[in-house]
Amino acid sequence: MIESTELLRKLSQASGVTGYEDEVRQLVHEAWEPLADEIRTDTLGNLIAIKRGAGDAPRPTIMLAAHMDEIGLIVSAIEGDFLRFSTVGGVDLRTIVGQEVNVHGTESLPGIVATRPPHILTAQERSRVIPLEKLFIDVGLPEETLRQHVQVGDLITMRRDLISLAGEFVAGKAIDDRAGVVSLTVCLDMLRGMRHTWDVYAVATTQEEIGLRGATVSAYGLTPDIGIAVDVGFGKQQGVSDSKIIDMDAGPAIAMGPNVHPKMHERLVATGKQHELKYQTEVIAGRSGTDGWAMQVSRQGIPTAVLSIPLRYMHTTVETICTRDIDRTGRLMALFITGLDEAFGEELGIEKGADA
Repeated sequence: MIESTELLRKLSQASGVTGYEDEVRQLVHEAWEPLADEIRTDTLGNLIAIKRGAGDAPRPTIMLAAHMDEIGLIVSAIEGDFLRFSTVGGVDLRTIVGQEVNVHGTESLPGIVATRPPHILTAQERSRVIPLEKLFIDVGLPEETLRQHVQVGDLITMRRDLISLAGEFVAGKAIDDRAGVVSLTVCLDMLRGMRHTWDVYAVATTQEEIGLRGATVSAYGLTPDIGIAVDVGFGKQQGVSDSKIIDMDAGPAIAMGPNVHPKMHERLVATGKQHELKYQTEVIAGRSGTDGWAMQVSRQGIPTAVLSIPLRYMHTTVETICTRDIDRTGRLMALFITGLDEAFGEELGIEKGADA
């Protein structure tokens, strides 16, 4: 049985900046290999696991997607003993001053994100977010040695170990959306002991943080009959409107809105009720910003659902989640998949025997 917290720890602490997901992909590959009938990596770096169903071929297909990339930094210049950098993805500059980082040069160099001390700033400067051009990274090396180990274009990740909090809560970096990848792993593990007639594609996607690119190409290439995207949602916390949050430790949020096919939503809700699983609903009135947005409009269109795992402090190094919600998400997907049949396919307009 998959130990969710330990797998999340490995994935969270791995490096996987958007476009450079090699290290985290290898860890996911190791976790998925014993759970799938086939596993491969496509041209854009998406990891695709196939779990074949027990029905007669050609079988309908479902694609599960969760992105494995993370936001990060990249070296843009070397100025004396210090590194200048640019952001990759939606990095919140308010959160990174004073943070520890790993600079991935010829070797991994520990460093800190620094700026001028507040004592020498004007009152106006102290009241504003420090702009990117006023930030730099210090690894403690003189320029000559620094240039031997680091060059422009080297990646930088936040340096943070996953920490355990009370009540099966954990906090760390890149839980968005390594938690989703773990939920797919839980689902694949459960399916080993269950009968399902549809083929399952589990996809750890790349480059979600800069435009859903991995999901776009994998959905186009696989052409699944239906799809579920798993990402994180805004967990309940101080200072956030109740209309924009979902409860922690209350199960995945099953989204409603134009990015979600109504029958997919209805079937997921029915599955949750039938098996007495914790779940909640979430209204996403427009673009979801998840892999589900790319999946839905691939080729001729794919009936899609979106599941959100509650997460606090998104896009920081202390993203906080309840691991029970990860397991609940995986179980909901597995039970949904075992309930897929020809009748549901007909409801969605899937032609029997059509090529995938």
